[in-house]
Amino acid sequence: MKSLLIPVQKLQPSDRTAMYVLLQNYFKGITWDGFQIDLERKNWVLLLRDETSNALKGFSTLMLCQKTFLGEKISVVYSGDTIVDPSAWSSTTLPRSWIAAINFLRRHYAENKLYWLLICSGFRTYRFLPTFWQNFYPRYDVTTPAEVKNLMGNLAREYYGNLYQETTGIVQFSHPQILREGLIEIPSGRQTNPHIQFFEEKNPAYRQGDELVCLTEISYDNLTRAGQRMWESESSLKFVQDCVLI
Repeated sequence: MKSLLIPVQKLQPSDRTAMYVLLQNYFKGITWDGFQIDLERKNWVLLLRDETSNALKGFSTLMLCQKTFLGEKISVVYSGDTIVDPSAWSSTTLPRSWIAAINFLRRHYAENKLYWLLICSGFRTYRFLPTFWQNFYPRYDVTTPAEVKNLMGNLAREYYGNLYQETTGIVQFSHPQILREGLIEIPSGRQTNPHIQFFEEKNPAYRQGDELVCLTEISYDNLTRAGQRMWESESSLKFVQDCVLI
């Protein structure tokens, strides 16, 4: 697959339609208006396309912004809709391209420390963290430090408002997007993984679309070896009309 990092305002109408159709194929509760509203809150989109047919095989929307927290200027990436067609699950294109894209944004647009705030209604999204990041929260083997919990809560309250439940660390949407059958269930044998067990305990209503709020710092030193290899692939980025080919 090939990937392209593109500003939201440069998306073609056909791109938006293809993104909506792909999301609707694998999530329940998707509406065109809701999709458009969420997309307009973002400023970047990572598109994954088939090398031969150019068909859209996946995407991830992002919002990069600057914040001030306790007197310190920081940068924050908020994750939005993310989906990859199951036919491409064996490919590493999404994590490789996503990490490379974030490194590009960090170098060209971020100020000071860069944090990633994401919400997880599926175990596959949560598993992205221990696979590629050394320190992230919440997690099964470490209590979330008070300063991290404070930052995570502050960012979640600001972005999600009253939808964020501070006591549980969960975002509850009034009209949640829910993975369809066959994608939401944890496969037999995976339940023994401690990270997956923790996700299920912290987010018991994930099958109803509840989202667990998570936070990690984006830096080379915080990556696992697998993440560092993908970070270094950023050297292959090329500019094409204000877009970035990965």
